[in-house]
Amino acid sequence: MPNENQGLSLDGQGKPLWLSLELTYRCPLKCSWCNNPLDFADYGSQELSTAEWKQVLDDARALGALQLGFTGGEPLLRDDLEELVAHAERIGLYSNLITSGIGLSEERLLALKAAGLKHIQLSVQSSQPGLTDALVGARAHAGKMEAARLIKKHGFPMVLNVPVFKQNIGEVDAMIAWAADLGIEYIEFANIQYYNWALMNRDELMPTLAQVREAEAVVNRWRDKLGNKTTIYFVIPDYYEGRPKACMNGWGAIHLTVAPDGVAMPCQEARVIPGLQFESVRDKSLGWIWHESPLFRKYRGVDWLPEPCSSCSEKDKDFGGCRCQTFLLTGDAGHADPACSRSPHHGVVQQAVAVREQAVRFQKPLIKRSAQAVITDFMDA
Repeated sequence: MPNENQGLSLDGQGKPLWLSLELTYRCPLKCSWCNNPLDFADYGSQELSTAEWKQVLDDARALGALQLGFTGGEPLLRDDLEELVAHAERIGLYSNLITSGIGLSEERLLALKAAGLKHIQLSVQSSQPGLTDALVGARAHAGKMEAARLIKKHGFPMVLNVPVFKQNIGEVDAMIAWAADLGIEYIEFANIQYYNWALMNRDELMPTLAQVREAEAVVNRWRDKLGNKTTIYFVIPDYYEGRPKACMNGWGAIHLTVAPDGVAMPCQEARVIPGLQFESVRDKSLGWIWHESPLFRKYRGVDWLPEPCSSCSEKDKDFGGCRCQTFLLTGDAGHADPACSRSPHHGVVQQAVAVREQAVRFQKPLIKRSAQAVITDFMDA
């Protein structure tokens, strides 16, 4: 069993510095790249109560957590969000709201500010109303634009999160121009990672390398133009990087996710890996789960790494990459991440890229996030 104090970096000193609370999987949108589980509908009746979420906050703070993100699904669908924000404020946690903006009225925003909310991350997919609404499967563009205006009106620090894929990668220039005009301080263009819904739609969502490089060039031109006024992040997909991302800064290193039903995980996607023992905060203390559970100790640190990772000079930078991606692409979470060019399984990533680079290819409709979509897709397979 790996020692939990070996290989941890940032350095979190063995503490869960970042807490992600998935308050609900309910959401008014049907995004085809959603990172919620394919069976998200099965968790609707299992959500933690207000009192249970407060206990999670208390336990996480006692473990050393400093920041938290209220996320989902759409966290605004929880009527007790303001109460949870206020509790986080009382115990000294810096709180972020990660939202689609749908349902964020001025009254609600002011209530959240009064409760102690410190920061908001708003997802926007496009500057074009028709494209936004088509992508998210709902009439959402106007609500997102109004949410952005209100967030800035009331002085919140804000990250504009733009998930990037083939259908909107040409929007980078227009999105930066709009964000700069509104005075948004941080913009993150996050080329999506391929899990769950995004993996189901990967062949249709993945941009070509040429498209990624052109978008990156647009970002660099805006960086030169805006200087220090706006910070722009551009996250390149590791399918094109030849090296895996340092996922969550390492398994069980600084990140702790609690799902709507109370299951605590090293990342939001961990449930895709079969054979792991998942524990709920309803049954075990958060401290025990973080420090002692087989789940968090399974891939913690670097001592467990297979070859060629264990002898790689970069293992303390990428921690072997992503366990969930590795399982989804190779069938074994203990393999070397196929996103790495040194992995013996790199061919599966090269094959996915090759499919995307084909000049003429059959176009399939995107599978929208919905319980019925999964049932239909599996029946048709």
